[in-house]
Amino acid sequence: MAYLGESFDSNLAAACGTDEALFHELRAAFASSAERQLDLMRRARCDGNWLVAATRLRGLAASFHAEKLMDLADYAILTAPGDPRALREIAAHIETLSTPA
Repeated sequence: MAYLGESFDSNLAAACGTDEALFHELRAAFASSAERQLDLMRRARCDGNWLVAATRLRGLAASFHAEKLMDLADYAILTAPGDPRALREIAAHIETLSTPA
């Protein structure tokens, strides 16, 4: 499994115990939820929609202590809607969540 940060890995493992299938299912669900928020960010045409999607992404990341994703969402919150760097970095990180080890 790809190493995504001690806190994220630890919290995900704590949520599923020794069930490897559940671990992968939770990881996929987490990545899917993050991807939905990223999609909303890509389609945001105003500050409000961008801020809501970025804040939801941050909350999702915080729920499993995915610190890098929280940092990326924090960066996005401070930028303008459609910021290419924010979108690119978030997308790249979500890809690491989606790729099985």
